[in-house]
Amino acid sequence: MLAEPNTPGADKACGEGIMPEGVAALEGLGVRFPAADARPFHGIRFLHGSVAAEGRFDCLRGLGIRRTTLHRVLAQRAEECGVRLLWRTPVKGVAGDVVRLPGGTVRARWICAADGSRSRVRRAVGLEPSSPGSPRYASRRHFRVVPWTDCVEVYWAGGRQLYLAPVGDEEVCVGMISRTQGDRIDEAVPGFPELAARLAGAEPVSPHRGAMTDTQRLPRVYRGHVALLGDASGMVDAISGFGLSMAFEQAHALAGALAEGDLAQYQAAHRRIRRRPAFFARLMLLMAERPGLQRKVIRTFADEPGTFRRMVGFHVAPASKMEYAMDGLRFGWRLVTA
Repeated sequence: MLAEPNTPGADKACGEGIMPEGVAALEGLGVRFPAADARPFHGIRFLHGSVAAEGRFDCLRGLGIRRTTLHRVLAQRAEECGVRLLWRTPVKGVAGDVVRLPGGTVRARWICAADGSRSRVRRAVGLEPSSPGSPRYASRRHFRVVPWTDCVEVYWAGGRQLYLAPVGDEEVCVGMISRTQGDRIDEAVPGFPELAARLAGAEPVSPHRGAMTDTQRLPRVYRGHVALLGDASGMVDAISGFGLSMAFEQAHALAGALAEGDLAQYQAAHRRIRRRPAFFARLMLLMAERPGLQRKVIRTFADEPGTFRRMVGFHVAPASKMEYAMDGLRFGWRLVTA
């Protein structure tokens, strides 16, 4: 049974790019997307002025898909699996093995909470983060324009990052992250001349939506028979681009742990799933907070395309410790001598 406060096709502020491991996790859950509903991408491209660095996924692919479409497809798959969907039904509280809903209570063997970064269930079972985070602000808007790239593009300028993901044959999603609450994409785009030229004359086809993003780590992601999933189980800053993919990997791992009746397995898997995205987010946050470092890093990535390719692909095809060490040494040397 799923208690969901929204309706099918709910819209949220989201970068709308699913990384390759997230696509693999969805396929493992039996989720398929018609070609018309999603657009593949094959790598990540960083851009800072005239400097660009690109890392490809080799033979793998990510997917750009509208959040509304993703929500609808997931709901359809859940129904196929026999899940009872309770729309417009927010969870009012959890006590022991009882979930309180607007129309009464439900007793459950397992309770899985995917109710976001301000999770009520997490608070009810005492699994709140031990220290406050450092919030930033993310927003997104869609534009009608034929995509010019088969990558997710990340534009850097000062303290802002703009993301572009193709989500259709004639539509792109533009996301932005900054420290300034109320920052708007339309006002920020002129500060990124290359992107502004691409979007010149493009019609906005969705409202501006925003949300807070942060990095939160929880000591535990389960207590008793209650497990946390997605942002409720701890966030990695949206700058990493791994949010959706992590949630789908977690769902796959949680299903296996429930089948075995052992949530300790989920805790271990959750820690493993989070490790690499958190590392990537730390690196990108370091760049975000030091504008003078951005151009040097991206120039180094451009000069070391193999290193950048392995860095954006290590979540898909992990390298050996020796390869990590050699890449780190090579990258560090090129950075300090740039």
